[in-house]
Amino acid sequence: MIFLNINNLNVSIEGKKILNDFNLNIKNLFVSVDEKNIINNLNLKINKGEVHAIMGPNGSGKSTLSNVLAGKNDYNITGGHISFCEENLLDFSPDERANKGIFLAFQYPVEIPGVTNINFIKTAMESNREFQGLDPLKPGDFLKLIKEKAQLLGIPEDRLKRQLNVGFSGGEKKRNEALQLMMLNPSLAILDETDSGLDVDAFKVVADAINSRRNKNNSMLIITHYQRLLERIKPDIVHVFFNGSIIESGGPELATEIEKNGYERFNNA
Repeated sequence: MIFLNINNLNVSIEGKKILNDFNLNIKNLFVSVDEKNIINNLNLKINKGEVHAIMGPNGSGKSTLSNVLAGKNDYNITGGHISFCEENLLDFSPDERANKGIFLAFQYPVEIPGVTNINFIKTAMESNREFQGLDPLKPGDFLKLIKEKAQLLGIPEDRLKRQLNVGFSGGEKKRNEALQLMMLNPSLAILDETDSGLDVDAFKVVADAINSRRNKNNSMLIITHYQRLLERIKPDIVHVFFNGSIIESGGPELATEIEKNGYERFNNA
């Protein structure tokens, strides 16, 4: 039997090839962990240039989704399809997904002893540019760029030479994730609880940095519990995530309702 996925077709009209505008297209996704279903028949489509937000109670499957998209191995995909820029995302390793333009800002950024912050970012950028067939940045150009971005985020230069996230506070780790995001400039950024652990000043700096990369080609998927991040990074669409699936979608006003009333009305959805 041949299955034809119309969402991956390139349509030709009057001899002109027209590509879909989908950056990410998830269809009927099922994911389990240790034989327990976590994501159940999830459908989500994010077009180029769009910012989507996912809100939901603890244990609803939000972080599972971000980890599946990034390619972590702890999850069993039992059904469905994920396409990214017209390709089957599930065919690619985590490194290949990163090189193709997927970036995951972790809820709890990991420490990597022995690897400096600046060398980690330089290696990631060189891998990405090599994958795209581009020459590496000249050392002087790279240093100038990372210092400019670090300054925008209030990151001291000496922190660039420290081991990645080792001894960093929660807020410092989140600023560091924002630095990686700005340097790598992915086409799809997945931000998992990026606002957690940030004080008021750091929150504003990180949110403004994230906003600065919005354009017609880059997309973002923001996973958060709180409306405050969505007040600063205005999403195009807000989704309510419950029991591993999206049960309602709407505009920013949906986040306002959740902040005010919680998830009570969705319990029986």
